Amino acid sequence: MTGAQNIDNGFTFVRSSCPITNGLDIFGDRWTLLIIRDLILGKRRYQDLISSPENIASNILADRLRRLETAGLVTRRAYQQKPERHEYFLTEKGRDLKPVLEAISQWAKKHSPGTAVFGPVD
Repeated sequence: MTGAQNIDNGFTFVRSSCPITNGLDIFGDRWTLLIIRDLILGKRRYQDLISSPENIASNILADRLRRLETAGLVTRRAYQQKPERHEYFLTEKGRDLKPVLEAISQWAKKHSPGTAVFGPVD
């Protein structure tokens, strides 16, 4: 996951200045938006995230959570010390992806008959 940076502030773009390219550099892999979906729906703990129906591998989940944290979309907070375990929360930057997920969901419901939207976690 590479991050695009603003030229005006002394940064350079990784691939191009296209906003779609730069968004995809952060969340354009197979798993990241699904993890964000689950966090929006209320999942917080690693075990809850790993139990999603898409069957993400544990090493990939751990990697994507680290990448999301590095990108500023997720924060984590310890809820247990021994062994140390964390809960994950979307930052404002991460929550700003909610309308993107809603738009993808609406598109898929229209064009992929039989799809269903998951409900919030209790």
